Amino acid sequence: MNGGMETRPQGAAGYREQAAQLIEQYESVHFEQVHEQVLHLLPPAPARVLEVGAGTGRDAAALAGLGHSVLAVDPTVELRVHECPGLSWLADSLPGLALVEGEFDLVMLTAVWMHLDPAERARAMARIAGLLAPGGRVMLLLRRGPVPDGRRMFPVPVDETARLAGEFGLVEVCRSDRADRHGRGGVGWTHLVLDLKSASSFMMDA
Repeated sequence: MNGGMETRPQGAAGYREQAAQLIEQYESVHFEQVHEQVLHLLPPAPARVLEVGAGTGRDAAALAGLGHSVLAVDPTVELRVHECPGLSWLADSLPGLALVEGEFDLVMLTAVWMHLDPAERARAMARIAGLLAPGGRVMLLLRRGPVPDGRRMFPVPVDETARLAGEFGLVEVCRSDRADRHGRGGVGWTHLVLDLKSASSFMMDA
């Protein structure tokens, strides 16, 4: 699957204009450096993976290289760098992901959630939960820190995100803080990993 109807969400403001700079920044660190604390939580290959806000495709390409089938979604086509077997691209965005079809064993969102306001997050979490296969997993990397000029970002309380996920049948299995890999002052990150409850356990909790 390639292309698709490109959308320009508010959260993508500034990315097209700064594409060259952002490509250099994203490609200066590796997938394993960014996600080292949660690599052990990746599903075994081959898995169906959806990466939302894939940027250059750095992480998506790494996952495809591990044997997964990866759909990389990002509205800013100017950022695309990686093309490889097992990796497909789609121009789409949260909160709706209107063009995404199918079920996925893993949904990854790296440095994406802060672009959504609270109402958009509720829509987005419902959509993500609905795209998971039974036993599916969500890996979020949440940003903390000041907002760069020209960007649309909002504070992302981790507890609030976990509670919202619970409303849609997702349970927290891991939370881990880390420093910014680019050394930016005041910027930090939290990995939040969520699993989809089985239908039976969700009914028992009701």
